[in-house]
Amino acid sequence: IDRTKVDRARRELGVKAVSPEEIYSQPCDVFAPYALGGILNDRTVPQLRCKVVCGSANNQLAEERHGDLLQKRGILYAPDYIANAGGTILDTDRLLKGGFNRERAMRNVARIGDRMREVIALAKRERIPTYRAADRLAEERLQMARALRMI
Repeated sequence: IDRTKVDRARRELGVKAVSPEEIYSQPCDVFAPYALGGILNDRTVPQLRCKVVCGSANNQLAEERHGDLLQKRGILYAPDYIANAGGTILDTDRLLKGGFNRERAMRNVARIGDRMREVIALAKRERIPTYRAADRLAEERLQMARALRMI
């Protein structure tokens, strides 16, 4: 942790600095994991005091059951592969016919919110955690893509 940057953020933004271990129990609207995977676990999930978990760290759930626990606690979880899909979309666009097309790529990035709304709607409708809803929708899309390749 860069203390100089922490002190600057405290001065300029009026933020409260806490230790890495204290971060989980801080009251907030959104808890945003951006670095380490597996941080949503038996020790950390019960400490969370947020409404939403949304960040781009890969594999945030130590185990799938931690996604179940988030749901039981009423915390909305945005699966990591949706939250960080922008980078994947931009990289993948380079492989499409004609190479990278910024307009096309940004149109696809703009649809990430729509995808998350689909996940939330399915999760609510079927009373399942958002990670399961996201996995189901992803699997359906992959099956459709496979079927199109066979045509």
